Parts: sequence; C-alpha cells; structure tokens
Amino acid sequence: MVASVCAWYLGYLFADIVPEDSLSSAIENLQSIGEKPVLKAPPPKRQKCDHWSPCSPGSYAYRLLSGGGKEKLAKICFEDELLISEQKGNVGRGINIAIVNYFSGPMITFIKNAPQESLLLMVTHDDGSSRLKDDAKKVIAELGSKEIWNMKFRSSWAFIAAKGFKLPDDIQKEKINHSDNSKNRYNGWPAEIQIEGCIPVNLI
Repeated sequence: MVASVCAWYLGYLFADIVPEDSLSSAIENLQSIGEKPVLKAPPPKRQKCDHWSPCSPGSYAYRLLSGGGKEKLAKICFEDELLISEQKGNVGRGINIAIVNYFSGPMITFIKNAPQESLLLMVTHDDGSSRLKDDAKKVIAELGSKEIWNMKFRSSWAFIAAKGFKLPDDIQKEKINHSDNSKNRYNGWPAEIQIEGCIPVNLI
C-alpha cells in the first residue's frame, strides 16, 4: 500500500515537473525506435530529348511530338536539340519537317534536295492534309511512309525517314491519330502523338 502510494506520488511529481511537450517528444522518440527508416529514391536523371531511359553509347536520340489542339505545338528533338518547337518560334500549321544538318525551300523541293545520308523528321501541327497534294504524298511515301495516303483533316502524324541509308527495323518510324469528335482530347483536335527511339551512329 505504501509502495503504491509512493509510486503514484512520484509519478504525479514527475509529471508536474517535466513539461508536457518534453513528455510528448520522449514518447514519439520511443515509438519511432522500432520503425524502419524511409528510403527515398533519388530523382531520375534527365535523358536526351526527355527519354525515360538513355540511348546506348553510339546512338542518336530523337523524339517527334505532333501538335495537340491550339495550345500544344509540335516539337522535334534530335540529340537533345530542339529543331522545331514553340520556343524556337518555327512551328507552322501543316507538316513541319526538319532535316538534320540541312536546309532548303518548299516541301517537295526541300525533301528532294536533301542530301544522301540525311535524316528527315516530320510532324503535323493543326492540319497537314488540306493542302497536301498527291505529288507531295508520293515523295513522302517513297521515303517509307505508309500513313501519308491515309492523312485526314487534323490528323496527328509523326514520321522519321532516312535518305541514302536504311533505318533499323526495330525502331518506331511512324504513327498517326485521326480526328474523331467522339474521341478527340481537344475540341476538334485529336490527342497529340509521339514517337521516339535511338538510331545507331554508324548507320549515318
């Protein structure tokens, strides 16, 4: 009985002397002793052209992004350099074409005058079909495009081709998404599309 009273009195005295916040901190520290430490993974390293994983050594990185709606403009990136983008102010309505290390005139002349061993990267913004004539389609089809003949009003389209050499069979070269009012992401426009990959340096 005396021991119980002493224990109660000492506990009461201790609680009265020690501040409440100190007691709370001590209890939290005791509770955290048995907890496993939380390990946080480091943020992923940015890769060329915003790839999720890096290209293997001796490869070129590329990414083609078609336009989406009025606000999201087309973009072409090659080896982490934006060749066509909103930032550069060189995105136009229709088919945007970038030729690596080469510049020329109107589209058909632009493509035909591209030197051998050139990469041609193409994306649409807004609409690329209304003024696209059959002779232009034929020139693009000769580069290997299978979807150019299927281009419709406001289709989102991306295509990469090589002139004077062959691209590997296992890389994605072309993608298309047609406008459909029941499925469109934007009002009157389909969702933007993208293709990306790695091209071995020794092909060029």
